[in-house]
Amino acid sequence: MSLAVVTGGSGGIGRAVASRLLQAGHQVLLTGRNEDALAKAAADLGSGLDQQIDVAAFDVTDEAAVERVLRPRPVDVLVNNAGWANSAPLAKVPLADWEAMLTVHATGAFLCTRAVIGGMQERNSGRIVTVASVAGLVGSPYIAAYTAAKHASIGLMRAAAAELTGTGVTANAVCPGYVDTPMTDTSVARIAGRTGRSPDEARDALAATSPLGRLITADEVAAAVAYLASPEAAAVNGQTLVLYGGGIFS
Repeated sequence: MSLAVVTGGSGGIGRAVASRLLQAGHQVLLTGRNEDALAKAAADLGSGLDQQIDVAAFDVTDEAAVERVLRPRPVDVLVNNAGWANSAPLAKVPLADWEAMLTVHATGAFLCTRAVIGGMQERNSGRIVTVASVAGLVGSPYIAAYTAAKHASIGLMRAAAAELTGTGVTANAVCPGYVDTPMTDTSVARIAGRTGRSPDEARDALAATSPLGRLITADEVAAAVAYLASPEAAAVNGQTLVLYGGGIFS
């Protein structure tokens, strides 16, 4: 049974991705910083399954922990999903937020990718999928740190894909708009607090940024990840699969 690792595995997208990969027959390792949250997610997802899901609590920005947990394992699918978001006008972004955003989205994805890519190359088989964002493809106001970090994670994916060309290993990214998850709930609360809008008005404002007129669902993101992780996507490498409902992205 192939092993799929999902970082940020206890969150909305992480859970949805893990569910899809379990359905596809993978053994899944959920990772994240909160051991209790991981255990709950695994219990919910693994109900009725026999030894198909496990957890490992560590920070993807901790080089020693990443090496200890991931490098010894024969990882067939890596989903770089760990991340967080914040918003502020560029002139008011604290340096700590800027550095933390880049560290999680870029350095975390780098450390996890570095830990598994050698084994994938040796086996001539593997899938690396980064959960990025449309913010990683265009400039977006009030999320400068997040935008820069997602651009970096996509750049890392493209560099990995270039090295993997001609092998049985691929690297790709999924780039959704705003996704209906607890992380977006936090953004909604922040917007409401700063603008005086009601939570419903703030959520509608985020939904209105999409040509679809709604938020992307976690299941839609998971379906895209599952496709890129599948044998059917063997010819897809170095690509960004945009989930937005319209627009042209490069």
